[in-house]
Amino acid sequence: MNLRDLKYILAVSETRHFGRAAERCFVSQPTLSGQIKKLEDELDVVIFERTNRSVEITPVGEAILAHARLALEQAQAIEQVARAHQDPLAGPLRIGAIPTLSPYLIPQILMPLKTRFPNLRLILSEEITDSLISRLIGHEIDAALVATSVEEHDLAAIPLFDEPFWLAHPRNDPLYEKEDITAADLAALDLLLLADGHCLTHQVMEVCRLAERPSRGDMADLRAASLETLLQLVGAGFGCTLVPALAIRGAWMTESGIIARPLSNLPDAHRRISLAYRRSFPRQIALRALADLIRQHLPNTVMRLS
Repeated sequence: MNLRDLKYILAVSETRHFGRAAERCFVSQPTLSGQIKKLEDELDVVIFERTNRSVEITPVGEAILAHARLALEQAQAIEQVARAHQDPLAGPLRIGAIPTLSPYLIPQILMPLKTRFPNLRLILSEEITDSLISRLIGHEIDAALVATSVEEHDLAAIPLFDEPFWLAHPRNDPLYEKEDITAADLAALDLLLLADGHCLTHQVMEVCRLAERPSRGDMADLRAASLETLLQLVGAGFGCTLVPALAIRGAWMTESGIIARPLSNLPDAHRRISLAYRRSFPRQIALRALADLIRQHLPNTVMRLS
């Protein structure tokens, strides 16, 4: 058994196809299939059930693959420990981020990151929270910027900042005349929400004291897939929504006819942004450095956490 064989079985598990796995590993399919068969013979188990139409992982195969991911990660850590002798913050760092945060936070840190850590290569992916946590547990990414608490026992999180929600409403909305926005005002809103699956949807509903999203009426069928689309709906006069503070720095503030209002009377109207990671991740020094850099380049519309 060697690391090459572990890479082969992981490639097959992720593609569920021997041909595509061989392409990913830059070998011929007979070579990859033969090596996996030798590994199965050596271990005296069947890792994959093969048919003409599918490749399925056996229960023992699932257990072996879990250890294979850890072994490959630790092998990479050995290489990075050697590089860290010269530069402790060198090499790739795979970070995931939720789509209601990434477009507003990442551009603020890219140049400072490049300047301070020129040998650190940030690899960014953008997905909803459930997908990010799944990929994090599966060792497909190294850490994730999320706005919900991390409950899986194999994961931990570095708190970064609390991000207040602002109310976004059309210019001609009656709320324009109000000096302060109250909880009663929020409860009476024609509220626009993102599609199910976005953690922001549930957070906004909680702030507005909604037990469930509207199932009838004008707002029921308006479920945007992105925050930008949601704001366009607000600008078109379809309703109001709550916006995370970092997003209020966008061009829509001056070009779309939307008014953004802080919720000064509602101190609990915020979400906590954290950097989630596996407790076993060997390069936590890089994550701590990234967390510190993020905190140092935040606008005053959010509250930094130490």
